[in-house]
Amino acid sequence: MSDLHSPDGAERSTTGILYVVATPIGNLEDVTLRALRVLKEADLICAEDTRKTRILLNHYNIQTALTSYFEHNEKRKTPFIIEKLKSGKNIAIVSEAGTPAISDPGYRLITQALQHAISVIPIPGPSAVITALHRFAFEGFLPVKSGKKKKFLTKLLEEERTLVFYESPHRIINTLRDLIEVMGDRNAVLCRELTKMHEEKIYGELSLILKNLEKRPIKGEITLLVEGKKNNLFMRNTI
Repeated sequence: MSDLHSPDGAERSTTGILYVVATPIGNLEDVTLRALRVLKEADLICAEDTRKTRILLNHYNIQTALTSYFEHNEKRKTPFIIEKLKSGKNIAIVSEAGTPAISDPGYRLITQALQHAISVIPIPGPSAVITALHRFAFEGFLPVKSGKKKKFLTKLLEEERTLVFYESPHRIINTLRDLIEVMGDRNAVLCRELTKMHEEKIYGELSLILKNLEKRPIKGEITLLVEGKKNNLFMRNTI
């Protein structure tokens, strides 16, 4: 499987990989080729609704083992899945439709996987939230000049939704510093080169991300997700 690489391009560890796979909202043809391959080659698929997932798997002749993982058993089942990942098994998680962890099961498992240093790789695809644009604020690229950038960020101080920014590698250091100065040291996720060979995700407070990036050259496209004003939705809206 060509996806079996660590996010920074190094050789994969002895632990397995948790794939967060987007599946069709309605039309079975809305699945990506990459998603089909990952579902076929995974050791196990965790599904919110095994009956609906089985329809998709049968349609594409995928024989991978399937287990249920939904709101009422995720607390009990998460340790079992984590142990399989730690033993080297590659596992895909899918929701009833769309992308897991966006108002669907998956947040608990993703959080536990990250805490155990297990690679989590999103397989992008259909998501109802993108169509509805709900519970996050996409701000695109920030102003280049620091003064204008700080003024723009000040207007976002009361925003409770997760803030999503695009940024270039040669401006990200200054942007992180400006964010800390204006908004404080909020939780964030920096995603670099998503879906590409050198995909990388850095989780933590803005100061931790800044410290990480200051030590090395930065290349590639960057998406930065920043916690809104003290809300509980941050990280539930991310992968």
